[in-house]
Amino acid sequence: MQKITPHLWFDKQAREAAEFYVGVFPGSRINSVTTLSGTPSGDCDLVSFELAGLPFLAISAGPFFKFNPSVSFHVKCSTKEEVDATWEQLAPGGKVLMPLDTYPFSARYGWLEDRYGLSWQVIHVGGNPVVQKLTPALMFVGNVCGKAEEAIHFYASVFQSAPGAAGTGETKADVLARYGKGEEPDNEGTLRYARFSLLGQEFVAMDSAHEHRFAFNEAISFMVPCDTQEEIDDLWGKLSADPKAEQCGWLKDRYGVSWQITPAVMRELMGGGDQKRIERVTQAFLKMKKFDVAALMRAAAG
Repeated sequence: MQKITPHLWFDKQAREAAEFYVGVFPGSRINSVTTLSGTPSGDCDLVSFELAGLPFLAISAGPFFKFNPSVSFHVKCSTKEEVDATWEQLAPGGKVLMPLDTYPFSARYGWLEDRYGLSWQVIHVGGNPVVQKLTPALMFVGNVCGKAEEAIHFYASVFQSAPGAAGTGETKADVLARYGKGEEPDNEGTLRYARFSLLGQEFVAMDSAHEHRFAFNEAISFMVPCDTQEEIDDLWGKLSADPKAEQCGWLKDRYGVSWQITPAVMRELMGGGDQKRIERVTQAFLKMKKFDVAALMRAAAG
């Protein structure tokens, strides 16, 4: 089982946004751009890129889903100057959610939506080492508020027991801070902040009982490349909680978070520039809910 990859859904700006993000974060690059033809959204650009060592995928597939702060990305900075410089690059054309300032949890921190609507929390970590520069952060609001702790332990249990998980990195959940008495509307004891690792990759989770007019949606999903059909079957069975959301390897879990359970070989099948093969594989997976690796291989072979 390979690294979990955040997948970003854009209307038409996937390539433009990827180029922008690569310019913001040192040590980043675009790996490939593939055009998918004949999809319900027409021709779609699929962009593979890395930001500070974290793999991403972005797709231009129409105005169906919009980013919101239920999923954001922590940007860990070793110095206050780095916080300010990153903020200055991400902020133009965007929206400030929490102003850049000093907070009890960080000497320099701010939360913003960039020009594409993607949310970033830029934070000075003080003397703590930066192991993973960018960290996906899940905020549990609305009807799933108060379930963040349950969710992180659920995710840890799913990936700890998954076939192929051995040797991929630590999977665990750590509660770091809870809301106290008198912090209404947040309930005492619910999660202010927790960190969890899946296959060696760090994530963050928090509850927020404040009124929010958003929730988890398909604009940001988490793609899990699996080496075998057994891994796909196992994760699909444990994670999928909404049959109506099952399509093309996508599913929604019991908390509304979207995942894509995909064959790792898909990168090879959709790469290399053989447009006829790409079209055959695309037409095959468009008919699927859970991916069938053998059927995809047959489609690739023609």
